[in-house]
This record gives sequence, structure tokens and C-alpha cells, in this order.
Amino acid sequence: MENPKKKRKTSQNPEAKFQFELNSCSKAKDLRGAISLYDDAVLNNTRLNQHHFNALLYLCSNSVADHSLKSIALDYGFRAFHHMSALGVVPNEASVTAVARLAAAKGDADYAFELVKGIGQHNNASPRLRTYDPALFCFCEMLDADKAYEVEEHMNGVGVSLEEAELAALLKVSARSGRADKVYEYLHKLRSCVRCVSESTAVVIEEWFRGAKASEVGEVEFDVGRVKEGVLRNGGGWHGQGWVGKGDWVVNRTSVGADGHCCCCGEQLVCVDIDDAETEKFAGSVAGLAMEREVKTNFSEFQAWLEKHDSYEAIVDGANVGLYQQNFADGGFSISQLDDVVKELYNRSGKKWPLIVMHNKRLRGLMENPSSRKLVEEWMNNGALYTTPNGSNDDWYWLFAAVKLRCLLVTNDEMRDHIFELIGSNFFNQWKERHQVHYTFIKGNLKLQMPPSYSLVIQESEKGYWHVPLAPGTSGECSRCWLCITRPSGHDAVATISNGISSSLDSQVDENSVTSISGKRKERFPPS
Repeated sequence: MENPKKKRKTSQNPEAKFQFELNSCSKAKDLRGAISLYDDAVLNNTRLNQHHFNALLYLCSNSVADHSLKSIALDYGFRAFHHMSALGVVPNEASVTAVARLAAAKGDADYAFELVKGIGQHNNASPRLRTYDPALFCFCEMLDADKAYEVEEHMNGVGVSLEEAELAALLKVSARSGRADKVYEYLHKLRSCVRCVSESTAVVIEEWFRGAKASEVGEVEFDVGRVKEGVLRNGGGWHGQGWVGKGDWVVNRTSVGADGHCCCCGEQLVCVDIDDAETEKFAGSVAGLAMEREVKTNFSEFQAWLEKHDSYEAIVDGANVGLYQQNFADGGFSISQLDDVVKELYNRSGKKWPLIVMHNKRLRGLMENPSSRKLVEEWMNNGALYTTPNGSNDDWYWLFAAVKLRCLLVTNDEMRDHIFELIGSNFFNQWKERHQVHYTFIKGNLKLQMPPSYSLVIQESEKGYWHVPLAPGTSGECSRCWLCITRPSGHDAVATISNGISSSLDSQVDENSVTSISGKRKERFPPS
């Protein structure tokens, strides 16, 4: 009996048959087979569509890396694209990306860039990072720094964000062109975009600092006060005031101790906070979302109350602590656990009470029990408790308080719920690393896990030193590898010029400090 499926397959129309066979060539990376099919399709006047052309263009653009296929791939790639235009078939983002890759392979970065800039002329397609990459990388390889910067500017204009590979290419072309100001700019863009760099990026950074041009940049007579203020304003870990010091750099690969001290130069690395502008933006977005979802007057009252009570150094998620490990038969709200956390914070901070945020319905239950009532009244009398009203979500309250007051937040809530996804902040995780305190109870004994002593992120010190962490596995060593980049003149200048600087600016930004509401640093609780 004849197989009906086989019959249907053999009776495919020419366009469908061409598509099927072209896809097979694409999967097999058979460029010559695909070209033969294309020639036959043109000869037989097969009606070609966007998908047909994209499959061929993709195969051509992926074949240019093969020296034996490069010439024919370029020839047929451009021929197919011109044919596509002649037939009035509108290219989409995938089409443009493939042709841009062909142009870059031919060394024509200008044409690759023109293609990207014209992508929206005939349709609503938007360029992506991959669409820009051919032009950007080609300009960088040609050492045409200005054109590469122009591509980046265009990317920024349409909201396409650069990643490590693109930033490393821009850093490299800047270094090789002797553009010290741009090298400084891209080091900071790497700092904000990439926590740990790849081996290839690390090599680019090392080459710059070991070069002659790098030793020429910087000032010995710099404004130390301005540098220190920059560190405070930016949340620690960088100042952004330009190259500090002068002379040859010393570049080493090293490790960092558990306490955050560099094993090479002894510099204390810091746990980096988000900067002032990001903090205000973060607090504003939390407040805005809370206002949309809470009774507006309730949250406004809390904001007004917080303005008058802004000296707290720690916020406690009361429900999270009280309900910790209470999922057993007789489990309930453990006020003793909450009191242990409160007392520990009180003792660590030099007798300063934290702020417990808890829902009003929880408070009513606690007040009915005489022993619980005594503790609650102690908290209330010392201004250590804020209860959220009926119908509210207390998460908004404790998060806003911790962000606004720039203090620690004691909770095991990893803040992955949908309400936190709404914030959509790319610095949310950085903020959590700096401010969230986890806890556990082992056989009834409290253990607080304070924020780490330092952040795995590129750091620029007040002395002008740089410390750059490499991604795991890049160095082939057991411990994480860091680049330690120093020069004596930076240290000498700080030591000489900072004589007479006010003590408020002399305070070191280290792992035992946090940001207060004023933007200055105040002592954090000592580690347990």
C-alpha cells in the first residue's frame, strides 16, 4: 500500500521543496550544496521569499571563517542580498546581521554600519547587539577608534547595551590608539557591566597598564578631598575622578584574602554599594510601585514617619524572622527568635535599636499573650516597631525603609517574588549584596551572616590602584585570580597631600562601614 505521507512529500510545490532542501544544507553547513540549490531555483524561476534568502545569507556569513569557502561565501552572499532587494523582499534584522557580517569579513566596516543604521527604513525591525557587532569589531580591528565610538553612540541611542566582548574591544582600540581618557571610561563601563572579567579582557587590561602611554597619564597634585568624596558618593570601590598618580604601573596576578586584603599590595577592598543617584532612583521606584498597590495614604504616612525617624542602622523583616523554621505541628510565630535578632543588633550597634516592620494583624496576636506583650511594649517604647495597616503588604515597607535609610536589612527573603521583579533594577542584586543580612538558628543559637567584606567587582581605590577579578576557571588556579595594578606615586601623593584633610574625609571605606541617610559612612556592626 502506498504511504500517503510519502506521496504528500513528493508532491511539494517548488518553494516548499527548495526550503526543505536548503534547511538540510544549513544544518549540515553545506554551503556549496546550498549554492547549487539557489542557482537551480533562480534558473527555474522559483518564487523566493525572505526565509529562503535568510537561510542562504546565514550559511554564507557563517562560512567566511573557512579560508577555502570565504571567496564564494562573499560572492554569493552579496549576490543573494542584491537579488533579494531586486525582488522587493524586505530584509529583517536577521538578514541585515548576516550581510553586515559579510561586509565586515570583507573589511568594509562602513557598509556594515550603514546597513545597521538603515534597518528600520523599510520595516519595523530593530537592531540588536549582534547586528552592531560586525561593524564595531571591524572598526576596532582596523584601529579606527573614532568610528568605533560612533557605533557605540548609535547603539546607546537605540537602547542597545554593550556587553563584555564589545567593551573589551573598545578598551583595546582605545589603548592601542593612546586614548587614555577613553581607556579610563571603558574600565569604568566594564566595572558597572561585568563583575568578573574573562582571561582575554584581563590580557587587554594588562597590556594597557604595562605600556608606555599608561605611565604618562595622571596627576600627582590631585585633589585628594574630591577623590575621597567621589568614593563616598559612589558607594565605595571607585571614585571616577580620573587617573591618580604618575609613573610606571606595577601589574601582578594575585589573590585576595577572606578579609578583603589584597595579597600583593595589602590594599583593603570594599563591599561596593550602589551610588547616590541609583539609591534615590531605587527608593523612588519602590515607593512608586508601593503607592500603586497599597492604600496611598497609608504608605504616604509611613514615608512621612520615616523622614522623622531616619537614624536606624538596621531594618528587620519581623514576619520572616518570627516564622523561620516554624513549619512543624506546634509551630507558630516565634517572638523569641525575633527578640534574639533584635537584641543581637542592639548589642552590636552600641545600644541602638533596629526597626522591626511587622503587619498589624500579627501584632494583635502577640498582644494577647502576656509574655509576648511585654516584649512588644519594650519595642514600642523604644521606637523599634512599625506596624503596617490592614490590607497592606509589609514587604514594600521594610524594603523602602532599608533603601531610603541606606542601612542593613535582616531577612532571609531572597526577594524573587513578582513584586520585586516589578522593580526591574539592574543594581538590585548589588544592593542586596551590600545590605542584606541573612540569619540562621543552630540548636536555638542565632548566627547572623553579615554582608561580605568585599565585592567581586573591579575596584578603583583612592590611591588610584586598580583591582580586577577574573571569572572562575580563567586562571587555572584553585583560588580566584585578581589583577593588582598599582604605582608608588599614587600612594605617595595621598600620603603627602591628605595631611590636613578633615577627619570626616579621612575615614576609610572598608568592610565595617555602611552608608547613612546623609551619604556619609557610619560604622557597621562588627562581624560575629
